[in-house]
Amino acid sequence: MKQFILPAPPDKQGKVCLSGEDYHYLVNVRRLAPGDAFDVRLPSGEAALVRVCSVEKGRLMGVCMPRPGAPEAGDAPEGPSLPVIVLFQALPKGSKMDLIVRQAAEGGLHEVVPFSSDFTVPRIGERGEERRERWQRIVKAALQQSNSPVATVVRPPCTADALGRYWQNLRDHYPRALGLLLHQDPLAKETLHDYLSRDPELVALAVGPEGGFSPDEAARFLALGFKPIVIGNTIFRVETAALYASAAVRTILLERASWTLKVPNPL
Repeated sequence: MKQFILPAPPDKQGKVCLSGEDYHYLVNVRRLAPGDAFDVRLPSGEAALVRVCSVEKGRLMGVCMPRPGAPEAGDAPEGPSLPVIVLFQALPKGSKMDLIVRQAAEGGLHEVVPFSSDFTVPRIGERGEERRERWQRIVKAALQQSNSPVATVVRPPCTADALGRYWQNLRDHYPRALGLLLHQDPLAKETLHDYLSRDPELVALAVGPEGGFSPDEAARFLALGFKPIVIGNTIFRVETAALYASAAVRTILLERASWTLKVPNPL
């Protein structure tokens, strides 16, 4: 069953109260009634179960409890442990960012950081807060549809200089951070496997807008420590590039146990 993203944690007694669009979705769309239970994801990222106690006057009251079969606090996480994956996405034209944000949330990326690049057409201050609120709603819907356990965050759009400072802060917190520049650079000699075999704690993917990155911009990313990568021999649309690159990174990391060099046991 699809998970529901709780907008706020339950109170000290484990009770939750949902109204507005959340009430409409749960009661009118999913037809939940008193006695029913549904899977939720807490703001902290933990999986839980909410049992409906009452539905009246536009409010759903319920009680939150552990989900059967969910790992207890302190248990090892299920499946392979992946590094943090962040998408640095240069703002594209029109509504393409909506699709990029949705795909990032479905794909389990931790953060999306929109920024203004040399070839960016939209201006940062143009309906900035309104767009970010829309992106957060898209993230919530994508997480509920995909059951992703990662609470994807969309950062406020920023300038290229601010993006560089944010990257430096990330590197301070993650000494083994890896920055990858999706750029058709003939100097890109190493493969994704080469870079990801170095056990990064965080992977940041930098994707340009329509027209890609300018030469000066690519040089600035390289100066910040980003590594140029080329995936295949085709040119992607901006909304395809982010999905293709992040899917390639996640697939390689998820299958790391199968391609990591095995050291034979001594005889």
